[in-house]
Amino acid sequence: MTDGTDSAPVQAAPQGRGTALVTGASRGIGRALAVALAAEGFDVAVHYRGSEADAQQTAQLCRESGVRAAALQADLTDPAQARALVRSAHAAFPDSGLAVLVNNVGNYVNRPLLDTTDAEWADMLGSNLTATFATCQEAAPLLRARGWGRIVNLGYAGASSNVARPGIVPYVIAKAGVLQLSRSLAVVLAGSGVSVNVVSPGVIDTSVSQPVAQIPAGRPGTVPELVQAALSFVRASDYLTGQELEVAGGWNL
Repeated sequence: MTDGTDSAPVQAAPQGRGTALVTGASRGIGRALAVALAAEGFDVAVHYRGSEADAQQTAQLCRESGVRAAALQADLTDPAQARALVRSAHAAFPDSGLAVLVNNVGNYVNRPLLDTTDAEWADMLGSNLTATFATCQEAAPLLRARGWGRIVNLGYAGASSNVARPGIVPYVIAKAGVLQLSRSLAVVLAGSGVSVNVVSPGVIDTSVSQPVAQIPAGRPGTVPELVQAALSFVRASDYLTGQELEVAGGWNL
């Protein structure tokens, strides 16, 4: 008998029984995310485009947590390769299967709007938005069939604020698209055990530009702070879905 105040237990992550695919994981933020997920007990698929040696080093760092890791190559600006990457990650460890997708990859170019080339426009939308669309669409049925899954997409703090960013227009458009895509997919997958959320960094200590004077916190964020934000969505119940978490020190508020 219950008085109606009892809450259902939070479904635990399948530690040691699932694979986490991290795109752009050969170094930097992607590497940190991959290593952190390995420490959580997930096998890891380390995606890279051209830096195989770095990706293999990331995989070895992941294995130090006692999990399995594989380095997988793909050019995610090609939707067919992005979809194939998801299938390869799912099949990398047959007794594991895809459980977590982290879309970290995405190019960044800071150039005056009227000087932005067609190639730069296509590359920033392709690597940031089209790649995320393709991997999410391919991963969604796999995670839904599993009954548990976490998708974490990396956005950009301020992409939803509609503030003019004339130096990074295609990047901001792409990241605003990632936010809309993630919210829509969260609705589609709600109730299936799969959550879809966005972590949006502002200025991080690895960022190309460092407008620290614009940040109320007075400093850039750190990679560990960004990683912890992503892990919070992986650890949380699937009831927490369709949300954006800015890691920005009050920037744009």
